Amino acid sequence: MKLRISHETVYRYDQPIRNLVQSLRLTPSVFEGQKVHSWTIDVSGGIRGPGFRDGAGDWIEGWTVRGPVDHVTIRIDGRIDTRDMAGVLRGHREMINPLTYLRDTSVTRPDPALRDLAFGITGTTDQLDLAHKLSAAVSDRIAFRPGVTQTGTTAAQALALGEGVCQDHTHALTALARLRGLPARYVSGYLHSTIDGQAHDAAHAWAEIQVEGLGWIGFDAANRCCPDERYVRLGSGLDSADAAPIRGIAMGTGAEELDVSVRVEEMPQ
Repeated sequence: MKLRISHETVYRYDQPIRNLVQSLRLTPSVFEGQKVHSWTIDVSGGIRGPGFRDGAGDWIEGWTVRGPVDHVTIRIDGRIDTRDMAGVLRGHREMINPLTYLRDTSVTRPDPALRDLAFGITGTTDQLDLAHKLSAAVSDRIAFRPGVTQTGTTAAQALALGEGVCQDHTHALTALARLRGLPARYVSGYLHSTIDGQAHDAAHAWAEIQVEGLGWIGFDAANRCCPDERYVRLGSGLDSADAAPIRGIAMGTGAEELDVSVRVEEMPQ
């Protein structure tokens, strides 16, 4: 697919801030499944700092905004070609040992219910089959429903609630995979797709699980599928906070409000 992505994030402050320092993971990953034709990042009043590719293969840019300012806008405009790789992350260069992704975080730490779900899947010794079954188990137990969970909702809480969004599905799936000895990580990106018959052109998240002989394979439990040409991969981490596209520190005492608008359009071939 040929996709155009427009992404705007606006931070507003009830009192002007003195300074803002941000780390942006907003550049698409380099691998065989996607090719960038153009990609611009603009931060209102921002000064672009150095960029680097980290050990996970993600491109990170530093930006600084000097105040006083009462709002900051981050705009992304890009065009990218994607193709279906059946979820396989082929051609992606990274240096981190996959075993690093067996580590739990505060939001993926398992409880007895997650353990029961992970080890309730039996009768398979094939890692790929196990990964598919773990993803299906999350899909069956957590219904897609926006507005019922929050940023800090844990995998255990989402499973107990039985509802959530892609972030919750991904945290739960990474927790299950790690329990079964499969390295797993959280992936942030974009999706041009539908969920429950409704259009959802937006930022998205899914899991990648390390499968012996194949490498990293993507699993989107929210949509019961592996990532295909509808997906654009940005970066990865141990959980949603670690893989966040935007991280930063604002120097000031005012309260912050956040507005996000994302549009993913399919362009003519």
